Amino acid sequence: MEEKELKYNTMEQMLEQLQVKKVDARTYSPLALAYMGDAVYEIIIRTMIVSRANQQVNKYHKKASSYVKAESQAKMIVKLEPYLTEEEEAVYKRGRNAKSYTTAKNASMIDYRMATGFEALVGYLYLKNDWKRLMELIHIGLFEKEQTKEGKQEV
Repeated sequence: MEEKELKYNTMEQMLEQLQVKKVDARTYSPLALAYMGDAVYEIIIRTMIVSRANQQVNKYHKKASSYVKAESQAKMIVKLEPYLTEEEEAVYKRGRNAKSYTTAKNASMIDYRMATGFEALVGYLYLKNDWKRLMELIHIGLFEKEQTKEGKQEV
C-alpha cells in the first residue's frame, strides 16, 4: 500500500489532511466564533512573542497576557473600527452583544463584551480562511496609529 505524502504548506492543506470540512462562518453563533477567535488570536500573539527572543516561559506568558487580556482587546477593536467592512462590523457587534453566561474576571463588563466581539471577528475571519484580512487587521491594531471614523490620524 502506497503511503500518502502529508503536505502542510498552508493552513488549508493542513485542514484537508485532518479531514476538516469547510464551514460557513456565518452560520456559527457569536460565542462559538469568539471561542475560536480566542485560540487563534492567542497563537498569533504567542508566535509573535516567541519569535522575538528566546527567554523564560513566565516572561512569554506575562507579555502574551498583556496582549490578550480583555482591556487590550477592547482597545484594539476601538482602533480597528474605522477599518472594518460592514460585514466585519456586524460580526463584531453580534459578538459584543451576545449573552454570555461567564463573567469578566479582571476586566470591566464593557471591556469584556468588546473583547468578545473582537474574538468573534477573529474567529469569523479564521473560519472564512481569510488569513490575509485577519493579519492585516491585527497588524493595524498592534502597530499603526489610531484613525478616526473620517480616516484622520489621531495625535
